[in-house]
Amino acid sequence: MTVLPNDGLSTAAEFPAATHEQWQRLVEGVLRKSGRDVTGAAAEDALSTALEDGLRTRPLYTALDTAPDTGFPGFAPFVRGGRPEGNTKGGWDVRQRHATASGDLVLADLENGVTSLWLVVGEGGFPVSSLPQVLEGVYLDLAPVVLEAGRDTEEAAGELLRLYEERGVAHNSARGNLGADPLGYEARSGQQLDFAPVAGLARRCAEEYPELRALTVDALPYHEAGGSAAQELGASLATGVAYLRELTAAGLTVEQACAQLEFRYAATADQFLTIAKLRAARRLWARVAEVSGGTGRQVQHVVTSPVMMSRRDPWVNMLRTTVATLAAGVGGADSVTVLPFDHTLGLPDAFARRIARNTSTILLEESHLARVIDPAGGSWYVERLTDELAHAGWEFFQWLEQIGGQAAALRSGRLGEKLAETWEARSAKLAKRREPITGVSEFPNLAEKPVERAPAPEAPSGGLPRVHRDEAYEALRARSDAHLAATGTRPRIFLAALGPAAAHTARLTFAANLFQAGGIEPVTEGTFEESGATEACLCSSDTLYEAQAADTAQALRTAGAAHVFLAGKPGQYPVDDHVFAGCDAVAVLSATLDRMGVS
Repeated sequence: MTVLPNDGLSTAAEFPAATHEQWQRLVEGVLRKSGRDVTGAAAEDALSTALEDGLRTRPLYTALDTAPDTGFPGFAPFVRGGRPEGNTKGGWDVRQRHATASGDLVLADLENGVTSLWLVVGEGGFPVSSLPQVLEGVYLDLAPVVLEAGRDTEEAAGELLRLYEERGVAHNSARGNLGADPLGYEARSGQQLDFAPVAGLARRCAEEYPELRALTVDALPYHEAGGSAAQELGASLATGVAYLRELTAAGLTVEQACAQLEFRYAATADQFLTIAKLRAARRLWARVAEVSGGTGRQVQHVVTSPVMMSRRDPWVNMLRTTVATLAAGVGGADSVTVLPFDHTLGLPDAFARRIARNTSTILLEESHLARVIDPAGGSWYVERLTDELAHAGWEFFQWLEQIGGQAAALRSGRLGEKLAETWEARSAKLAKRREPITGVSEFPNLAEKPVERAPAPEAPSGGLPRVHRDEAYEALRARSDAHLAATGTRPRIFLAALGPAAAHTARLTFAANLFQAGGIEPVTEGTFEESGATEACLCSSDTLYEAQAADTAQALRTAGAAHVFLAGKPGQYPVDDHVFAGCDAVAVLSATLDRMGVS
C-alpha cells in the first residue's frame, strides 16, 4: 500500500458517521427557535420545497434515495445521454433562430460560432420564396438547416430539397430537419393539417437522405401555454406516439419512423428541473420505442424558455438564458437555441444575437462544460428528481392516451384546460411573489428607459395561449407608464419610516420593491404633504408599531392620506391594509392604482 505524504488536509475518518436522525434533531432545534415545534420527518418536510406536478425538493438527499439503474451513456434507457461520447467531441450544436429574410444575419451567425440554422418560414417568418436568398453563401453540406413552416411545410421542404440538388449537396451530407409538426401547428393555431404530405416527406428522407429528419415534436406550445415540466413531457410523448402510428401506417418501419423525429423542449432558469426533464425525456421515449418494437434514442433540440423572459429590465434575461443553457448542456441536449435577451420585445438587434450565440461559446470553450458526459449523473438529488419527473410525465401521457391521444385532447379542449389549471396555480405564486422575477416583481427599476425593437412577424395564433411570467406586472407597469405620459409623474406612495434604520430598513426595502413592481413610485424623504402622494405605508418593527402606529396613521390621514398601509402581518393597528411577504401583490397593486385613478 502506498502511503501518501501529509498534505495538510485533515480527514474525518476518526469521527463516527453522522446519522439522518442526528441531522433531523439539529433541524428541529433551528425550527424551534423560529417558533415551529415539529419533530422527525415533519421537521424535514418543513424545509422541503413544493414543485409543480406534486413533486417536492427535500433539503437533504443521501445514498438511500435510490433511483432505477440509469445504464451507460449511449445505451438504453439513454438517461445518461443519447451518445456514448456525449457532447465531448465538439459540444452541443449551437442552433440560432431566424424569422426574417436576412442572409447577412445568417452568415454573421455562422461565422461567429453558430453551427446550425433554425429558419421560421411562411406564417410567423419570411416567405418560402426568400429561402434561396437567406441561404445564399451558406455551405449546406456543413451547416444543418431546420425548418419551421407550419402550413407551408410541404412547400418549404420542397424548396430546401431543391436547393440541395441545385448546389450539388450529396444526399448523405444533407443534415437537419424539414420541421413537419402538424399537431404542434394545431396547438398553436387551432387549425388541422393533413398528415399525408408529411408521411411523403418522411418516406423520402428515410429512402434518400439518411441524415435528414422530416418531423419535429415541438413541446414548446405546451410549455408556452403554462404547462408544467411533466405536462410538457407527457404531451411530447403523446405527439411522438401519434406520429409513430401515422408513419408506420404509411409504410415506414418503427426504426425508420423513430429516426424521423426530433424533440424540442424548453430550458428554464430552474437548472435542476431542466436537467432532470431532459434526462427523463430520453428515458420515457426509450420506453415508448421499446414497447413499439424499436430501439430509437431521442434527439433533443432545447430552446431557452420564452415564458421566463421579461420585458422590463430585459438585460436580466441574459442571466436567465445562461443558466438555462448550462442546464440544457448538462442535461445532454443535442442542440441548443439561446433566445436573445430582447426576444419578447420584437426583432433582436445585432448585440442581442451576439450575446446569445456567445453564451454557448463561453460555456463550451471557457467553462469546458461538454468535457464531462452527464456531469449531473450520480447526484442523489438529480437522479431522484429525474425518476420522479419521469413517473409524473408518464402519468400525464397515459391520461392523454386514455382520452383518445394528443389530437383528441387538443380538439376537445381538455388538454388546454389542464394547462390552464397549472398556469392559474403558478400565476397565484407569481402574484404573491413566491416565485420572484428579478427586475420585475423584485428590485424593479422605475427609472429604466424602455428597450424598443422593430416588431417581429406575427406568429400563428388561435390555438393554445402564449403566457409570460411577467404578464400581470407588465399590465400594472403599463398603467403607470400611461399615467406618466399623461401627467408627467408616476403614481406615488409615501413610505413613513418609524424609528432608527435598524428598525425600519428591512420593511422599508420590502415595501419599496413591492410598490415599484406595480409602477408606483415610493417617496421616503420629506413630509407627506411634500411627497405628492395620496397614500402612505408605515414601515418599522412590531415594537415601534405598538407604540407609534396609531398616532402616525392618524397624522397621515390628517395630512391628506386617503389610504394607509402597514408593512407587516395583519395585526390590531388602525390602518386600512397590510402588505407582507406572501400577500397577493398583484391584487394590492391593482386596487391601489384604481384608488389613485390610474386606469
